Amino acid sequence: MGVDVVSTRRAIFLDRDGVLNRPVERDGVSGPPASLAELELLPGVTDACARLRDAGYLLVIVTNQPDVRRGTMVQADVEAVNAAVLAAVAADDVRTCFHDDGDGCGCRKPRPGMLRAAAEEWNIDLTASYMVGDRWKDVEAGQAAGCTTVLIERAEPYAGSTAAWRRADSLTTAAAIILGGDGEGEARAR
Repeated sequence: MGVDVVSTRRAIFLDRDGVLNRPVERDGVSGPPASLAELELLPGVTDACARLRDAGYLLVIVTNQPDVRRGTMVQADVEAVNAAVLAAVAADDVRTCFHDDGDGCGCRKPRPGMLRAAAEEWNIDLTASYMVGDRWKDVEAGQAAGCTTVLIERAEPYAGSTAAWRRADSLTTAAAIILGGDGEGEARAR
């Protein structure tokens, strides 16, 4: 009688705006691109994603997009931007939460619902995976799911109560850290 072997995969969960593409400044507030015309990938993103994929990681984009719920964006426009980013970085999946903070859903970061749903569908070992984001909500979602976290530092201060495993200035640097380019690689400390 044979034994069923369940293989689990490793993944890199990636926030979209501020990690993969440049946020758009409107009235002094940083936000998502409202259309494909505003979409600009950040430098080095496609190469960093290719390196992570080549190392055997699945790439899963997880993004909060509350402007749909707020009525300031149309869901079809968000999905068009998602599809363009997904194709540009050759990611395996994209998960989007369209809820706002007050909705109390389990998928809106900092809750780990999007990561857990992807893990179930793709057979991902969350403890062997990373969450890379540019906000405290990304870090907390990753930690709540059991992932190791990397914070992409931006101009705004880190407002979270928990610290990321590592900090980086770009996805290129984050990929080097994850892949061991800084001498640490898989030697993760939560």
